[in-house]
Amino acid sequence: MKYVSTRGQAPVLNFEETMLTGLARDGGLYVPETIPVMSAGDIAALAGLSYEEQAFRVMRPFIGDAFTDAEFEAIIARAYASFGHAARAPLVQLGPNHFLLELFHGPTLAFKDFAMQLIGQMFEASLKRSGKRVTIVGATSGDTGSAAIEAFRGLDAVDVFIMYPHGRVSEVQRRQMTTPTEANVHALAVDGDFDDCQARLKDMFNDHAFRDRVALAGVNSINWARVLAQVVYFFSSAVALGAPGRRVSFTVPTGNFGDIFAGFIAREMGLTIDRLVIATNQNDILHRTMTDGRYTKHGVVPSISPSMDIEVSSNFERALFWAHDRDGAAVAALMKELAETGEFRISENAMTALAAIYDSGTADEATTSETITRTLAERAELLCPHTAVGVHVGDQHARRGNPVPMITLATAHPAKFPDAVEAATGVRPPLPSRMADLYERPERLTRVANDLAALQDLIEGKRQR
Repeated sequence: MKYVSTRGQAPVLNFEETMLTGLARDGGLYVPETIPVMSAGDIAALAGLSYEEQAFRVMRPFIGDAFTDAEFEAIIARAYASFGHAARAPLVQLGPNHFLLELFHGPTLAFKDFAMQLIGQMFEASLKRSGKRVTIVGATSGDTGSAAIEAFRGLDAVDVFIMYPHGRVSEVQRRQMTTPTEANVHALAVDGDFDDCQARLKDMFNDHAFRDRVALAGVNSINWARVLAQVVYFFSSAVALGAPGRRVSFTVPTGNFGDIFAGFIAREMGLTIDRLVIATNQNDILHRTMTDGRYTKHGVVPSISPSMDIEVSSNFERALFWAHDRDGAAVAALMKELAETGEFRISENAMTALAAIYDSGTADEATTSETITRTLAERAELLCPHTAVGVHVGDQHARRGNPVPMITLATAHPAKFPDAVEAATGVRPPLPSRMADLYERPERLTRVANDLAALQDLIEGKRQR
């Protein structure tokens, strides 16, 4: 299995190289050269297996000879051993044709744990074998950072620096990043929004001298291994509802487009997915793009669903790559236009390709709160604000009379956003017992300007040699 860049000018890599590299040297994102297809029989055979067994069968064709079967099985087992639910990703029925996929039973209570715990184990196995050391730098709107720190804390061959927008994450999200005591992890509070953090991350990767000097590696959703790990729960949930003999649709609360793009990969692999529905909050650039074909930045407005407060959705580049028949030059031109003008227009043919797969919807702040209130009252489910955005959009889609079952992804535990949940319901969701003292733990963070040189100097000064 080989991997190519969405912009067509970077070296072709194998899985292990792709995982350790993150962003391609031409600024693009790595994707598989070909997508392995599972037969209907192979998909049906996933029914009744453990999540770990399903994960092995779905991901194995993508990793080539990076790990032996026995090594990969052990990596998967370690990755999900700390999850708080035996099913790992259980389904809950919300209504006659609407289901909730709970993705918040991992160690940091968010869907990012599915990918990050796996990547942590793969990085450790790979680096032990090679004797190399890497510096992981990540940007987060809230959940990726805590999941990365949890996955890599204390590992000998890794330094981890996570940039988050100062004052724009929930207190629980912040404390999950700032309270670990291990010397190899560092939380960096950047003066700016998530798009600023993500831009500085890409600047670091594009500074090849710095990248090589610190052995830079990335674990944001730009990393293909992140997307691959998320493909699994699309299969596990769809099979639980009767796939491949029954079609299903998914609604995905979407910020950086990585999670819903994993659904696209599952569809390309042969999973019987009818529609993939993009659910956005008030920062609705993706919904506007799907409506009028223009990707235009208007500025990010802080919301009660902060992990979705994103305008530059990095993984949308992967969707554009397929919509343009894998034409790297066309994608590179669009990304150049976005960088120079803050917008681009998608061609009619590419929009037709996107519309064949994706629908979209949005929920403003009032609607999000109302959905949290109503879902607790009518369905006895307490939702985080991000999941509420998804449930609202999923309900809208279901009301159009589509008979295909809808699965909405519950991306985080409501206790990660207690203020918003309490404001909507009067109920303050408690943290799990293992995190009960989170508010009492001392914090350790570094506030830093939104400045590339300052960030690079800080990283070079703090990393362990």
